[in-house]
Amino acid sequence: MSRKAVILLSGGLDSATVLAMAKSEGYECYCLSFSYGQKHSAELEYAERLAAKLGAVEHRLARIDIGAFGGSALTDESIEVPDANESTNEIPLTYVPARNTVFLSYALGWAEVLGATDIFIGVNAVDYSGYPDCRPEFVSAFENMANLATRAGVEGNKLTIHAPLIDLAKSEIIRRGLNLGVDYAETVSCYRLNRQGEACGECDSCSLRAEGFKQAGVDDPTCYVEL
Repeated sequence: MSRKAVILLSGGLDSATVLAMAKSEGYECYCLSFSYGQKHSAELEYAERLAAKLGAVEHRLARIDIGAFGGSALTDESIEVPDANESTNEIPLTYVPARNTVFLSYALGWAEVLGATDIFIGVNAVDYSGYPDCRPEFVSAFENMANLATRAGVEGNKLTIHAPLIDLAKSEIIRRGLNLGVDYAETVSCYRLNRQGEACGECDSCSLRAEGFKQAGVDDPTCYVEL
C-alpha cells in the first residue's frame, strides 16, 4: 500500500532529486512550492513542470511574504546577490531568515490534512552555502517539534522529516538523480535567474551546481547567460 508524502519542491536540482527518490520508494507525492518574495521567482515555473513530469499526485503553490522583512539578497532589492568569489561571511547574504522553518511548517500543516506522516526536503550539509537551516541538527529538531505540536504526533502517528541528501556531495546527488531519470536541464539553481530561464553562472548556487556536474563527470545542461 502506497504512503502519502509532502515534498518541498523549489524547481532546483536538489528538490527534483528528492522528488524522484520519494517516488522510487513508492510514495504518493504531494509537492509544495512557495512564492515567498524571491527575486528568482521564475524557478516556480520549473517546479510546476517537474511535479508533472515526475509524477506528483498534486502540486500546490503557497504564497507567503518572507521578503517583507528583507535581510536577504534573495528577497531584498537593496542587497545585491554576490558572486561566488565575493562570499566572505560564514553565513552568506543569500541566507533567507527562517525560510526552511516556515516551509516545513506549511508542509507539516498539509501533511496533517492529507494524513501523511512523511515530509521530504532537499537540504544538504556538504556542498552547500553554509545556511544554518540545512544542517542535520535543524532537521532533527524540527522533527521533534513536529511530533510534539501536532495531533498526529500526539496520537502516536510519528511524523518523519526526510532529508536524503543531507550528507551527499553535489556530484553524488546528480548521479543518483540521473539513475532515477531526472532531466537536470529542466531544473534551475541560479539566484539571478532571468525571465528567459538563463542562469548567471557567477552566483554561489551556480558555482556549486557547475562544480557538481564537473565532479560527476557529466555535461552541465544549464542554460547560461551569454556574457
